[in-house]
Amino acid sequence: MEILKSFLIGFNYFIGFYYATLNTFYTLLLLLSFLSIVEYLKYLRFYNFQELKLYPQLPPVSVIIPVYNEEEVILRTIHSALSLDYPYFEIIVVNDGSTDETWKILTERFQLKKLPFFIYRKTLQTAEVRGIYRSLLYPNLLVVDKERGGKFDALNCGLNFAQYPYVCTVDADTVLEVDSLLRLGRKILESEVPVLALGGVVRVLNEVKLQEGKVSTIELPKKALPIFQIVEYIRGFLFGRLGWERLKSTLILSGAFSLFNREALLQVGGFNNLTVTEDFEIVVRLHKHFRQKGDPYYIRFLPDPVCWTEVPETLGELSKQRRRWHLGLLQTLWFYKGMFFNPKYGRIGCLVMPFYLFEAVGAVVETLGYPIVFLCYFFGILSFEFLVLFLTLAIGYGIFLSVGGIFLEEMSFKRYPRWSQVLRLMLYGIAENLGYRQITSFFRFQATLQFWLGYKKWEVVKKAKVL
Repeated sequence: MEILKSFLIGFNYFIGFYYATLNTFYTLLLLLSFLSIVEYLKYLRFYNFQELKLYPQLPPVSVIIPVYNEEEVILRTIHSALSLDYPYFEIIVVNDGSTDETWKILTERFQLKKLPFFIYRKTLQTAEVRGIYRSLLYPNLLVVDKERGGKFDALNCGLNFAQYPYVCTVDADTVLEVDSLLRLGRKILESEVPVLALGGVVRVLNEVKLQEGKVSTIELPKKALPIFQIVEYIRGFLFGRLGWERLKSTLILSGAFSLFNREALLQVGGFNNLTVTEDFEIVVRLHKHFRQKGDPYYIRFLPDPVCWTEVPETLGELSKQRRRWHLGLLQTLWFYKGMFFNPKYGRIGCLVMPFYLFEAVGAVVETLGYPIVFLCYFFGILSFEFLVLFLTLAIGYGIFLSVGGIFLEEMSFKRYPRWSQVLRLMLYGIAENLGYRQITSFFRFQATLQFWLGYKKWEVVKKAKVL
């Protein structure tokens, strides 16, 4: 009995140490993000993005949209891409063996005409291409119809057909802001070293009003679950990724909206299915490859290019999404475990990857921590003071970070124009830590079990219908 009691006390103190350490890192990231935003806003204050279109060095871009059974959202996404304010770009839609009405919708809406004869470099091996089609309405729209191979395979197929030096990968349920590509392109012009990858911010599209493929009115969703995700996205992108950007240590770019150097992707073999999160894995692989070569390179996150994407509106669909994200994180960290604490990989290997692993452990700590701490207090093993300390570190500080992220968003980019919206988001930032966060931690805990059991299946999240 004494051994069990000593173990429980030790575990509880480990929980306290874990939260204290993690919150210290989060505080540092928040401060770094604040400094970055202040500098960034000063820099952009008098910046004229329209002038960028006059520069011949601004590279043309191939926008690749992989599509599988997206009949409800695909028109919205393509119209958004066609509306981009950028001098030279092409759109490559890759139909990855859809079995719903996606292909029929594409054919009829864009008046696709099959090319009778085509030659392309099959640099990356993919599932069989059944046909290539050019839109009679939009000369820069190419549609590739292929056998089912998975998202990574569709992206590689798009890479084979891309004719421009940079490719922008866009999910089929994503709406791009008209100047998003231009804002990414600015970094290519300004960089003194080769730009391998750039990523922007992802915002929640649910209930946002669109007009001709463009965001017209930003409204908050009526349901609570999407609003919790808005708070989560603001915190994750605005001070999570922006903090690492300040340290020049970007490791995660969203697959919903990222810009890549095509030649760099081909050098590392394109996308693969080693993990269920091909977007995270490819960025780590680019870091590893170019660190080993010793070549200078640039992989960065920018806080102002924005895309909007659908988020789950039910716990069932949210659980699938979060399990896949966390499973992919663990798979990638395990696959590239040789980079951990290896000076050859600089801050990526010695700081960022260990931090993400430390953070990933939180799914287990939080899921087991709450019941164990409360049971220990109930049976008199722990003091009331320790319980208060635990709640402060686990919940109280989480509220501070959520509200701080929303405040940072409103201070900088003001995506939500009305103060009533901001106040509502702050209230949800408080409520998020009183149930929602614990639920998503449980989903990530499930993914941890899946990882140890060797689970590799991609859980498909159903899209909401577009009215």
